[in-house]
Amino acid sequence: MKRFKKIALVAAPLVLALTLVGCAGSGDESSMPGMDHGGMTSSAAPSAEAGGEFNSADSMFAMMMIPHHEQAVEMSDMILAKDDIDPRVAELAQQIKDAQAPEIELMQSWLEAWGMSGSGGMDGMDHGDGMMSEEDMSALEEASGSEAARLFLEQMIEHHQGAIEMAEAQLEDGVNPDAVALAQVIVEAQTAEIATMQDLLTQI
Repeated sequence: MKRFKKIALVAAPLVLALTLVGCAGSGDESSMPGMDHGGMTSSAAPSAEAGGEFNSADSMFAMMMIPHHEQAVEMSDMILAKDDIDPRVAELAQQIKDAQAPEIELMQSWLEAWGMSGSGGMDGMDHGDGMMSEEDMSALEEASGSEAARLFLEQMIEHHQGAIEMAEAQLEDGVNPDAVALAQVIVEAQTAEIATMQDLLTQI
């Protein structure tokens, strides 16, 4: 969580600007499709519009989680495009993609509602946040068969651990109920997915 707070310093000017922006609009109680991570549901599902108050932790959570999710989707696309991948690994990759792609759109809509034009990008994020380096992504792209499946699982476990840490920081410091609800979904779902991936690593 300290890493996440350190990241916030990188975008301090943006966060300062946010304090001057009002947040209007009512929340939509319906949850977004794909938010269940393969059956995982939270007691308080995030709505399509993040109504109510928000603070710098809420905005930073969305700004940094968007590129984090985008990389997870890219990794999933890589493994899904390969031949001879264990079907259980391919199914998990599809599950991750189906869950995180709608969450990206959800967080982007929140940033727009909060007066932000987009995410903070990958600037300020490092391998400690679970993000893969260019070398990591190249290794996954070039791998095949069981080697690619194992590498995907190992990388995604680390990637999920970074996301959980960021989500836990949001649960601790965020105030927007929808952003907090999404953070809880991420913690619960990705913790379960890590357990699944660790189990798969013993079988392939």
